[in-house]
Amino acid sequence: MIEIPEALALAEQLNGTVQGKCIARTVAAYSPHKFAWYQGDPADYPALLTGQTVGSARGFGSTLEFEAGDVRVAVSEGAAWKFHADKSEVPAKHQLLLEFDDNSALSLSVRMYAGILCFRQGEVDNDYYLLAERAIPPLSLEFDWAYFERMAAPEEFGKLSLKAFLATEQRIPGLGNGCLQDILYNAGLHPKRKLGDISADDLRRLFQSLKDTLADMAARGGRDTEPDIFGQPGGYQTRCSKNTVDTPCGNCGTPIVKQAYMGGSIYFCPTCQPLD
Repeated sequence: MIEIPEALALAEQLNGTVQGKCIARTVAAYSPHKFAWYQGDPADYPALLTGQTVGSARGFGSTLEFEAGDVRVAVSEGAAWKFHADKSEVPAKHQLLLEFDDNSALSLSVRMYAGILCFRQGEVDNDYYLLAERAIPPLSLEFDWAYFERMAAPEEFGKLSLKAFLATEQRIPGLGNGCLQDILYNAGLHPKRKLGDISADDLRRLFQSLKDTLADMAARGGRDTEPDIFGQPGGYQTRCSKNTVDTPCGNCGTPIVKQAYMGGSIYFCPTCQPLD
C-alpha cells in the first residue's frame, strides 16, 4: 500500500520517466475491480487525458498525483503504477492504462483497494484527497514537536493504542499500518501501548522516530515491502514487517513477532518493545 515514503519516492520516479511524454491512448476500467473507486465516470478519462502532455508529479499523504495539461491524475492506497519501456509489455489486466507517443506506457493495477481520480484542476470532489492535500506533512518543518505534542493532547486520545493514534482517523494522512511498525520499533514502544500510559520522554522519542524513520524510508525509495514503478522493491529494509517475521531482531536477536490486532497485523520485538 502506498504510504508517505512511497508517495514521495514514486513521484520522483515518475518525474524521471514519463514527465514530458504525450499521452497517445488512454484506457480506463478495462479490468473490472469492485474495490477500484473512480472519481466520475472512467469512460470520460480518455477524452480528458489523450493528447495531453504529462507534467510534474508529487506525493502527499498516501496520494501520488501528476499533471496532464490542466487535468490531474491522482491515485492512492493500493494503486500500483508500473512503467513499461515498450507498450507490448503491458499486463493483460489493468484499471488504468496510458500509452505514450514514444511506444512506452504506464499501467495501473489495484491491489486490495484504491482510489483513482481524474479531474480538471480545481474540480476534485474527494474528501480523502482534500484532507491529505491540506494536512501538514510529517517531513515538513511545520510538523515540529509543538505540533505533535498538541496532536497528542486531547484527553480522549489517552485511551487509544499507539497504533490507533498514529494510523487511524487520518490524523496523519499517509501514515498507515505499514510505516508505523518501524516507527514504533525505533522508538522502543509496543503498538498496543496506550498513548495515555507512556511518559513524556516516550512521546518525545516517538516524535523523533516518526520524523527520522519516514525520512529514511523516503530517502531510500520506499519500503522493501512495496514495489516501485519498475516492479522492484523499495530500498528501505524494514525491521518489523511481513519480511522479517520470525527473524532475529537487529538489536537484541529476539525473533520478530506477528500478531493480529485492530483488523490487521502488528509486528514487533517483544524484548525491545515490552507491552508492560
